[in-house]
Amino acid sequence: MATYFEGIGRRKSSHARVRIVNGTGKIVVNEKLLQEYFPRVGDSEAIVAPLRAAGMEGKLDVSVKVEGGGVTGQTGAVRHGLARALVLMDPELRASLRDGGHLTRDARAKERKKPGLKRARKAPTYTKR
Repeated sequence: MATYFEGIGRRKSSHARVRIVNGTGKIVVNEKLLQEYFPRVGDSEAIVAPLRAAGMEGKLDVSVKVEGGGVTGQTGAVRHGLARALVLMDPELRASLRDGGHLTRDARAKERKKPGLKRARKAPTYTKR
């Protein structure tokens, strides 16, 4: 069995376990090909971005288990996990991945609803009388 490197990525309420191994560039997400699981073009581009920044596109096989959240959160989680796995594989890639913003965990999440408001910030319509 080939040695693999694993990275955990998180975004919103999603978390992804990403494993990379030397191979032909095949990306499998939850036992489906990348284009099947993430059919939107922007999502697959965002996921492959750390590989492009590292110059490893087409050289590694990627296996992903992602859970929770929606499409955007899962995309961000996979990207984050892939970048972390690449750094474990080759620590010299850290600078280039950091410059591209791939290693930073996107901390934005849904803001809680406040009492007296309709949503987190939307107030009821003001009426003078």
